[in-house]
Order: sequence, then structure tokens, then C-alpha cells
Amino acid sequence: MTVRSIKRQPERTHNTIHSNFSFASGSGCLAAEPDRFCSERSSARLYAFVAAVMRGSCCGWNRRTEQRFRLLAISTVKSVKIKLLLCCCVAFTLLAFSTSASSFVLWNNQPPPPSSFPDSRKGYSIVMNTWKRYDLLKQSIKHYSSCPRLDSVHIVWSEPNPPSDNLLKFLHHVVKFKSKDGRQVKLRFDINKEDSLNNRFKEIKDLETDAVFSIDDDVIFPCSSVEFAFDVWQSAPDTMVGFVPRVHWMNSLKDNDNKFSYGGWWSVWWTGTYSMVLSKAAFFHKKYFNIYTNEMPSSIREYVTKNRNCEDIAMSFLVANATGAPPIWVKGKIFEIGSTGISSLGGHSERRTECVNGFAAVYGRMPLVSTSVKAVDSRNIWFW
Repeated sequence: MTVRSIKRQPERTHNTIHSNFSFASGSGCLAAEPDRFCSERSSARLYAFVAAVMRGSCCGWNRRTEQRFRLLAISTVKSVKIKLLLCCCVAFTLLAFSTSASSFVLWNNQPPPPSSFPDSRKGYSIVMNTWKRYDLLKQSIKHYSSCPRLDSVHIVWSEPNPPSDNLLKFLHHVVKFKSKDGRQVKLRFDINKEDSLNNRFKEIKDLETDAVFSIDDDVIFPCSSVEFAFDVWQSAPDTMVGFVPRVHWMNSLKDNDNKFSYGGWWSVWWTGTYSMVLSKAAFFHKKYFNIYTNEMPSSIREYVTKNRNCEDIAMSFLVANATGAPPIWVKGKIFEIGSTGISSLGGHSERRTECVNGFAAVYGRMPLVSTSVKAVDSRNIWFW
């Protein structure tokens, strides 16, 4: 019995020790530890746990905050860029619209460039062709009379009846009222007995300027554009300088009777070249009036009278034949105040093609010279 009790005693002792050192439930302390030590250890572990959690939370909060600030900054910068771009677009649009609107509505009041030629004899004369469109004539004379270097206005009158007293009185009053800078623009009516488009190029005896600005009564250009074209003409006074370009080219079709073709504005726009400027808005030297009337082949004048067309092409041929040089196209804003004309009739291009080929046959060659040069006033453009 004694031996058995001795053998079982260690087993009980081992079980007791094992149970005494088991961890207290829910605490981090050993059951055998005193309460003071257990409390201190629990507090330390709690503090460490809280600190770790705080560090993790702070790091997470910092990362999230930094991300938010970065996204906010990016979105703010993008928003500012978009607003600046929109503001620039709106400002540019308003500026372009105001410029176009002012030029369209106030073309009669555009400030011309400063005059470099105070002597009116160094200016230019306007030769205006008209036909029973008195309202257009009044409007055109009223506008051009205010141009700074204009010396005189000559109205080519081919109607069967002379101008009425009321028309004469009105035009003289307008010219006198619109003349500026102490000068007085002279107004003349060149009366013709015969109705012919050749009349617009008849020699004018009392013309005091070398420069002639040939213009139709239904076309308006700002004085600033006219003055700039005059400056360009002075650099090349033997050639034609104008606002309305046209082009010709050789036909590639062998079965075509016409060796050359006439091209209007869209042909000029498409090819980027031109070989004529129309006399409906062009500068040239007054000597060409005499050459047109007295030296140019009479068959060309007869063709113009018979067909009531192509007098402007005839003048382009004449000048090109005399100079061997191309005309000069000047950029300018054009306002057409008339609604009808020869060019609006059907078959106009075909008839002009006939003129080009017929005149080339008379000259025995093609005198027209093509070019792609365009004169632009750099003071009126933003981008080069």
C-alpha cells in the first residue's frame, strides 16, 4: 500500500503544478501570479496594442489624406486649365466677331492709314462705271469721297439721258461734305453718246493723277484697303494691282477647240494661282487708257461692244502684253451692295473662256502671266 501511494504522489503533484500555472481566462496573466504583477503586465500589453493600432491608423490616415490632397490638387489644376482655355476661346471669338461686325457695319468710318502724300496730285483718281443704279452710285460716291488721297472722281456715263439736276446736286454736296484735311475732291461726269463697255477705258483729258482706281458702282472697299492697294501700286506702277483675281490655264484635252480655259474665284482658291485682276476693282496707270483706245487691236474693242463682255479681260491682256509681268492681287474686304450683274447670267464662264482664246489668237500668243504672290497689309493680321 505504501509503495502505491508513493507512485501516485508525483502524478498528483504534476497535475497540481500544471493547473496552478494555467493562464487566467481573458487576461494575459498567469493564474499563479499576484494581482499586482498581472495588472501591470496587462496594462503594458494593452498600451503596446493601442500604440500599434494608433500607429497603423495614423499611417493609414496620412496616406488617405495625402491621396485626397493629391486628387484635389490635380482636379483643381485641371479645372483652372479648362476655365482658362474657355476664357481664351470666348475672348478670341468675341474679338473676331467684333472686328468682323465693326468692319461690316462701319466700313465707311474705318480710320485710314496716315497719308504719306499730302499733295493731292500724288494721289489717285477714281473712274467709276455705272448704269441706271442711282442709289448704288450715291452710296459709293459718299463712301469713297472720304478716302484721304483721293484727288477726283470720274463717273463714266453711257446712258441716253444726261444725269438729272437732283443727282448732280446730291453728288456734289456729298463730295464737298466728305472731303477732308483741307482738300476738295473733284467730281466729273464723262458723258458718252455710245453705250459700250469700252467707254470705261476711254482716255480722260483732264485726269491729273497717274494712278487710276477703276471701280464698279456696286462694290465697296474700306478706304484703308484702297490706300494700301495704292501703296502697292506705287511700288510697281506699270502693272495692275487689284482685289478680284482670276486665272487661266491650258486645256489638256486634245479634242477641245479651246486651247485655254477661264477660271473664276473658286479656281483661284483651289490652285492658289491667278493671272488677272479684274478692272471692277483695280489700280493701273492712266497711260493704258490711251493704249486701250488707240493702240490695242480694234477687233478686241469690237468684240467687247458686240458681246457686252470681257472688257476687263481685254485690259488684263493689254497690261500683261506691255509689261511681261503678272498682276498683283491685294487682300481686302469687299462688300458687294448690288444684286445682279453680267457674271450672274448663265453660261458666263463659257463666254469668258471664248474671250480668253479669242484675244490670245489676236495677240498671236498668250501674254497673261500666272503668279501666286499676294500682297497683305501686315498691320491688320495677327499671325504670319
